[in-house]
Amino acid sequence: MAEQRGTTEHGPGEQERRGFEELVAEGAAVPTEGWDFSWFEGRATEARPSWGYARSMADRLAAATAVLDLQTGGGEVLDFALGAAAPKAPALTVATEGWPPNVAKATALLRPRGVAVVASPDDAPLPFGDAAFDLVVSRHPVSPNWPEIARVLEPGGTYFAQHVGPTSVFELVEYFLGPLSQEQRSGRHPDRERADAEAAGLEIVDLRAERLRMEFRDIAAVVHFLRKVVWMVPDFTVEAYEPQLRALHEQIESEGPFVAHSARHLFDARKPKP
Repeated sequence: MAEQRGTTEHGPGEQERRGFEELVAEGAAVPTEGWDFSWFEGRATEARPSWGYARSMADRLAAATAVLDLQTGGGEVLDFALGAAAPKAPALTVATEGWPPNVAKATALLRPRGVAVVASPDDAPLPFGDAAFDLVVSRHPVSPNWPEIARVLEPGGTYFAQHVGPTSVFELVEYFLGPLSQEQRSGRHPDRERADAEAAGLEIVDLRAERLRMEFRDIAAVVHFLRKVVWMVPDFTVEAYEPQLRALHEQIESEGPFVAHSARHLFDARKPKP
């Protein structure tokens, strides 16, 4: 989503004045492949974490030899980081991705940089040998497989990733699904992930968490977001949620942007040397 540079709310703009059906149709027609959120410019914003993950990743890439990017999406973040790291890019970079449309998109984007994209389901064992990489990175993995991450890291190697935290965008999720259970609300908690990483044999060097403001300024942005980030409302379709969408459209028109909050945490973990 577009970077949020402030929190000033604006009155209804051109997009808010457009009709419900037109906006919903637009949000439903936008392709969802990859992790390019530029379409949201002007209609949704999300504040960025203070650590600047993509640029921090570039610094790590510049000092690494063999790198694995897990669940690369369309390869956009890795492509940016490799460009920023040049000419000190690692000698070997490999990426995995589980969704076929994203595999094709990432391959087209990353092949010119010499990156091999491997089709691998998110929950499958990693198709690499032990101690194959000195750096493993990931931006928003669905669920980190800590034993596999530890296995493919060489001793002294680093896992450097930005994860989605607990109750991320739950204001929007609960608008559609109603109140969620405490178990659902505590999922992806950094303390739980820390314990799982340590159980797999990793040492936590740094772990930071932030909660960040988001704004949805028209209903098309809501529709496209829920189609793109499919785990938020897993059964989402425009037809199934038409009454809620219409009511939210009217709310945005009368009250201004719908405000939610994303949760992000930065993991910096190391595999100990013998």
